[in-house]
Amino acid sequence: MTVEHITLTLVLLTFAIYIYIGWWSKVKDTSNFFVAGKEIPAVANGAAIAADWMSAASFISMAGLISFLGYDGTIYLMGWTGGYVLLALLLAPYLRKFGRYTVPDFIGDRYYSNGARAVAAIATLFISLTYVAGQMRGVGIVFSRYLQVEITIGVLIGMTIVAFFAVLGGMKGITWTQVVQYFVLIIAFIIPAVAISLKLTGIPVPQLGLTFSSLAKDLSHLQIELGMNEYLAPFQNLSALNVFAVTLALMIGTAGLPHVIIRFYTVKDVRSARWSAGWAIIFIALLYTTAPAIGVFAKYNLINSFNNEPVEEVRDISWVSKWEETGLLQLDDKNGDGLLTFSGDDTNEVIIDRDIIVLSTPEVAELSPFIIALVAAGGLAAALSTASGLLLAMSSAVSHDLYYRIIKPTASEKQRLAFGRWMIFLAVIVAGYFGMNPPGFVGEVVAFAFGIAAASLFPAIFLGIFDKRMNREGAIWGILSGLSFTVMMILLMRSSQIFGTETQVMESFLGINAQGIGAVGAVINFAVSFIVSRSTKAPPEEISQMVEEIRVPKVSEEKSE
Repeated sequence: MTVEHITLTLVLLTFAIYIYIGWWSKVKDTSNFFVAGKEIPAVANGAAIAADWMSAASFISMAGLISFLGYDGTIYLMGWTGGYVLLALLLAPYLRKFGRYTVPDFIGDRYYSNGARAVAAIATLFISLTYVAGQMRGVGIVFSRYLQVEITIGVLIGMTIVAFFAVLGGMKGITWTQVVQYFVLIIAFIIPAVAISLKLTGIPVPQLGLTFSSLAKDLSHLQIELGMNEYLAPFQNLSALNVFAVTLALMIGTAGLPHVIIRFYTVKDVRSARWSAGWAIIFIALLYTTAPAIGVFAKYNLINSFNNEPVEEVRDISWVSKWEETGLLQLDDKNGDGLLTFSGDDTNEVIIDRDIIVLSTPEVAELSPFIIALVAAGGLAAALSTASGLLLAMSSAVSHDLYYRIIKPTASEKQRLAFGRWMIFLAVIVAGYFGMNPPGFVGEVVAFAFGIAAASLFPAIFLGIFDKRMNREGAIWGILSGLSFTVMMILLMRSSQIFGTETQVMESFLGINAQGIGAVGAVINFAVSFIVSRSTKAPPEEISQMVEEIRVPKVSEEKSE
């Protein structure tokens, strides 16, 4: 069987499992639809959190970013993992103790305002739409290479599958699907990493292969010889200011992601929420400690596979011709000497999209067709698991927070459930459009979503827990100022991709690029929130007492809920 046949078989098998879980876990009430009845075991919720959080950006794109950015690429490791620890230790237990369905629910009740609820719901839509665009592009890339279909067709197939199990099963169906998807994606990530580590270093554990071999130093020397930046030296691709800003934006953005936060509402109590966070850290560490090794191994292998090799011989390699057909790999013999040059200047004749590094690594390392197909299935699992969580976050923001809590509080259980399902359908269509027209590569688009979360929801959540004096006026104006500034800056700095301008309207803001601008937005949010809250009336006494109770241990959860 060819790689394509095995891939198709594996993909169909995993899709059949996802669809069966959606049908098996179909729900008939809003509690199961929005928070899975708060009955998910801690270890299963940990796996679901890991799958929800480790998106196509983590699986497909992060190793590619490290591959091309070298030392500077570690900002994604530091930002995303640091942010998760921040969320797990600083915010999640308190949010679970508060006991609501969504992040806008928390903000609306904490700030005693439907205006704050509406603003938080709008911010959730901005964050989730930006994030899901990256996931849908990841789905399209996998389908275009391994099933030889257009990226647009691949996105449509992914939309259909994720809509089925999300609409039927809601949070319950999504949770159990994500548990399965976690094990698919982690097996698919680890096995090729072990194989390529064994091949290049003789050590089967990728982390040890990277640490105890000279491969990283060899790659660094090789890149210098070829006119590229020194791989192991800092600030070669990003300035120190951008390294700090992007890391901070990713970190606090992670702690403000609505689709991850609502996962802590699906367990029965605060103790289970803490255990969920612990399990998730273990599950996430498996992938995040492996990604740097894959990044180094893949770059080293690719340079040796292309540089100074005859163009026609390279094109005769099966995986090269197939990636070329997708447009994500381009070979151009500029000087006509018949040999490829892989360099860091204008003489470079090999253009590789960073999103194909992980997906192409098994083929470059000449691993078995089954492992190649497994990686494709893993990439789809990563993208679909996060996409489903984002779709539910968007559906909840509109159907629960805007429709039920503001527009029609008298809506029946049946009406709320039907509205929630229709919102998922609508969200899938919008997500598909952005997946077909993304404003950047997967990791970059996802970084924009983290920046928007950092600038809008994180300050409101943090201050809602730790600042009794913060009031509704401060929260609303803080969210609006941080959100509008960050979205405007991203649009101006990506105007050529989004609006088709010849050049970007702005390259940076005070030297900070689009991926790090969320850090500036967060500072603006904090500053505006503080100034406005201290200039207006203090919150009611019962709100101050509620904030105290959230933070005090051993207060009965029944009382707080």
